[in-house]
Amino acid sequence: MVDAVLREAGLTRAAVRSLATLDARAAEPGVAGAGAELGVPVRGFPAGELAAVPVPHPSALPREATGTPSVAEAAALLTAGAGAAGSAGAAGSGEPGRADGPAGAAGSSGASGSAGASGSAGAAGSAGAAGRVDAGRAVLLVPKRKSRSVTCAIATCVPVCPHEHAPGVRLLHLTHGYIAREPGSPPTIPTPHTTAAMDMHTQSDAHDLRHHGDAEVRDEKLIDLAVNVRTNTPPDWLRKRIADSLTGLAAYPDGRAARAAVAVRHDLPPGRVLLTAGAAEAFVLLARALPVRRPVVVHPQFTEPEAALRDAGHEVGRVLLREEDGFRLDPAAVPDDADLVVIGNPTNPTSVLHPAATIAALARPGRTLVVDEAFMDAVPGERESLAGRTDVPGLVVLRSLTKTWGLAGLRIGYVLAEPETIALLERAQPLWPVSTPALVAAEACMSRMALAEAEHAAHRIGVERAHLLAGLAEFDEVRTVAGAEGPFVLLRIDGADAIRDRLRLLGFAARRGDTFPGLDRNWLRLAVRDRATTNRFLQALDQALLLNG
Repeated sequence: MVDAVLREAGLTRAAVRSLATLDARAAEPGVAGAGAELGVPVRGFPAGELAAVPVPHPSALPREATGTPSVAEAAALLTAGAGAAGSAGAAGSGEPGRADGPAGAAGSSGASGSAGASGSAGAAGSAGAAGRVDAGRAVLLVPKRKSRSVTCAIATCVPVCPHEHAPGVRLLHLTHGYIAREPGSPPTIPTPHTTAAMDMHTQSDAHDLRHHGDAEVRDEKLIDLAVNVRTNTPPDWLRKRIADSLTGLAAYPDGRAARAAVAVRHDLPPGRVLLTAGAAEAFVLLARALPVRRPVVVHPQFTEPEAALRDAGHEVGRVLLREEDGFRLDPAAVPDDADLVVIGNPTNPTSVLHPAATIAALARPGRTLVVDEAFMDAVPGERESLAGRTDVPGLVVLRSLTKTWGLAGLRIGYVLAEPETIALLERAQPLWPVSTPALVAAEACMSRMALAEAEHAAHRIGVERAHLLAGLAEFDEVRTVAGAEGPFVLLRIDGADAIRDRLRLLGFAARRGDTFPGLDRNWLRLAVRDRATTNRFLQALDQALLLNG
C-alpha cells in the first residue's frame, strides 16, 4: 500500500521523512515494521488531537472507531505541519488541510513531509526543506487510499516566502518541468501582467460564442491552464514524421492513405471517413451542407457548432443542462422535432462523460445526431465512444487530433458518418482542404504505437486530474463538477471573474466560463497539467482567494 501511494504521488521510498498514525496503533507490528523497513520514525497522535484536524474526505466508520473522521489524513497533516520551519504541533501555520500547492516529486526543494495511516501501514511525504521560510502549510499530496485493512495518505509541508504582501507575490521555486518545457527544466516565474485585451465578437445574446481559450494566453507570458492541448507535444517521433513530409510539398495533398488508416483504426470502410482541417471545419461543413430546419445544441458545450450554424443562417435552439443535475443529459429534454442535435462527449467545458446509450437514445429517423468526441482519446479505453458504430441512424462523430497530439497549429481532424452524409460534406469542402503534413500526422497517429501512447497519456491525465481535484477540494470557496473525465475540470467560485484577473496577476491563465451558454461569470475551466504546475497553481489560487477577501 505504501509503495502504491508513493507511486501515485510520483515519489520513491527515499522521499519518506516519517510515518504517523493513532498513538494506540503506533507500536503495532505492521506500523512499526513499516517504519523500520523505510528507516523513518513513527509518530503517534492522541485521538483528540487527530479529531481536531479538518480533513477533506471524512468517513463515519473511523469516526465511530477512533473519534476522527480520517486517521490517515489527519495524522499525515499533523506530522507534516510539525515538520515546518517555524511551526509547532498543528497542521501548518494556517488553516489545516488547505491547499497551498503541494510538492509532487521526490527530491524537490521547498518541501518537508510526512505521512499518515490507520491499520497496519503508512505512507510518505516529500524531501527535506530547503531555503529560509517563515512558516509552512500542511497539504495532502494524496488523499486517503484504502485496502481491506489499511488506509493511507500522504502530506507535505509547503513553505511560503516571508514578507510578501503585494498582489504580484512571488511563488517559491519548484525544480520541476513546466508547461511546454522539457521535464526537469527549471521553471520560469512570469512577471505579473495586467489582464490582456481579448478579441471580442458580438453575438445576438450575452455569450461570446467566438471566444476560445487561446485568447486567454495570446501575447502574454502566462502559465497556460486555459487551452486543452496536452503539453510537451507533439512527441519527437511525430515531429520527425511531419518534418520529413516537407520534402513532398511540391505535390498536391493525397489523403487516401490517411483516410484508410483512420478507417482501419475504427473498423470502418473508407467511405465513412472524411478528413478535415480540425473539428472546427467539420462544424462549418455540417452547418452549410446539411438540409437542416430545426438544429438544437446541448449546452454548456464547445460553442463553435452553434456559431457555425448561426453564421449559416440557422436559428439555433438550446437545451441547457443544469448544475443541480451534474450537467448530465436527459434525452427527453431534446425537442422531438429537432432534426439536428449536437452534443459533446466528454463535454467541453463540464468534463462530463455521458453514457453512450444515453446519447444513442437521441437518434431517430430523419435526425442527424452530431457527437463531438474531440477529447474522447483522453478517456482511458475510450469508453462511451460511438465512433465505429454503424447501427445508430443519422450518427455523425467528430474527432480531433489537435488536443492529444499537440497539433492545434496544423489543423487535423475527421468525421465518421454514413456514406451519404460524408458525400454531402465532401462536396462542401474546398479542393485539398487538408495539407500534406497534416495528412502524414493523421496517418501516424493511427498506428498501434501511437494509440498505445495515447492510452498511456489518458491514464496519466486521470492521475493528474485526481491530484488537481483533491487540491481544489481543500478550498471551501470552490465547487467542482463531479465525475470529471476529460483533460480539464469545471469549477464554480463566487466572483470567479475577479479571481481569474487575480490569477493573471500571479502568472496563470484560466478559461473564463461566461462565454458558454448555461454558465455565468462564476465559472472557470482549468486544463489538467503536470503535478508541479498544479501545485503552483493551487498556491496562486489560495493567494487569489485571500485577496478576494
